[in-house]
Amino acid sequence: MAAFGGILSAAPAAAQGDLLVAPTRIILDGRRGTEVILSNIGSEEATYRIELELRRMTATGQLIDVETDDANELEQAALAMVRYAPRRITLPPGQPQSVRISARPGAELPDGEYRVHMSFRAIPKPTPVTEAPEDSQGIRIKLVPIYGVTIPVIVRHGRLEATVAISNPQVAEGVRGPELRLAMVRNGTKSTYGELRVTRPGSDEPVFLARGIAIYSEVAERAMEFDLTPEQAAAMKGQLRFEYREMPEAGGAVIASVDAVLG
Repeated sequence: MAAFGGILSAAPAAAQGDLLVAPTRIILDGRRGTEVILSNIGSEEATYRIELELRRMTATGQLIDVETDDANELEQAALAMVRYAPRRITLPPGQPQSVRISARPGAELPDGEYRVHMSFRAIPKPTPVTEAPEDSQGIRIKLVPIYGVTIPVIVRHGRLEATVAISNPQVAEGVRGPELRLAMVRNGTKSTYGELRVTRPGSDEPVFLARGIAIYSEVAERAMEFDLTPEQAAAMKGQLRFEYREMPEAGGAVIASVDAVLG
């Protein structure tokens, strides 16, 4: 398999049902492929189907499904270039297996960021059909939940950059209690991913920390709301520094920062 890509982003594992997937985010931008590890943490053998999907981020950070017929040029190119195998895995209990991932870009591919989402879904075991009791009436319906995990696979091609600005941080009363509200304005040709840290002057210990914040390349501004405990809300008064940083495993560099005084 010809490969384009090669940075395996360090990230925590994601679990759903009896399936554990690591890492939870893949970036390909070198000359080698990479892999994702699936583990069956349940007590029974399970089969999983692996597929590629398209999703777009909204201005509030929600990811919405995109049908193939509605895909734009970037999304169509991403689907065409990402390769993976196998596409179906059966795992005994406690057994891990890798899924190989690479990308094969076209010779005339424009510089840019291309993204698909890889889904791992459990395939329910077939159940035998039994005759209904003679005194039963109507139709019996049994709902079987299908568990799955979805992770982004990002291909970066060419020289890309991005800048972010933090705008209008404030603490407000929400439906569930106090909330931290702010906006992040992104410019450039690639997405960003990191953590939001809120600190007081002279201290590196955050009074608030939120990890795994993505701003995808289709989003120019993302509005964010974070639930606060009463203690966190009380601590967010006076002079504060808001920093959006790369994840620690990616180096922890500051992407954006702003100083603000909250009442």
